[in-house]
Amino acid sequence: MPSKPIPGSTGDVLTCLPSPYLPHPATGLLYFPRFLAKCRYVKEHGKLPPSYAKNYKRGLDRFISQHLGIEPAAVEKIIFESATNEEVESKLKALLPADVRAAAWNRNVVQKGMTESGRGFMLESLTVMGCADRIDEIKSVVDMIDFDEGRIE
Repeated sequence: MPSKPIPGSTGDVLTCLPSPYLPHPATGLLYFPRFLAKCRYVKEHGKLPPSYAKNYKRGLDRFISQHLGIEPAAVEKIIFESATNEEVESKLKALLPADVRAAAWNRNVVQKGMTESGRGFMLESLTVMGCADRIDEIKSVVDMIDFDEGRIE
C-alpha cells in the first residue's frame, strides 16, 4: 500500500486552498487562484499557519509574480482593499499585463521539481513526510502540494 504523509509532518494543512492545478478563470494561469486564496485567508484570519507563512509571497507566489512583472504585495493589497470578487478581478485586470503568457507559466509551474536538483528537493521533502517511496509518483512541486493536502491518494 502506498504511503501517506505523516500527519503534522509539514505542519498545519489547509485543505481550503485550491489545487495549484486550478486555472484562474480570467487568465488561465495555474496556481494563481491559490495565491489569491492565500491572500484572502490572511485577510480573514490575520495570518497563515507557520507551515504556509514561510512561503507566503515567496516560493511559487513570488515566481508567478515575477512571471507577471508585479510584486506579490500588490496582489495582496488588491485582496485586502476589495469588497467583492468582481472588484478583485477588475483591479487584477488593471494590474496584470495584457499578455500573461499563460502557456509559458503553466508549462513552467507544472515542471517545478523535475530538474536534478529539484528531484533532490522532492526526495528530501517526501522523506520528511514519511513518503520517500512515492518519489516516482509525486513528480513535481505542485503534485507534492496536492499530495500533502489530500488531493492525491
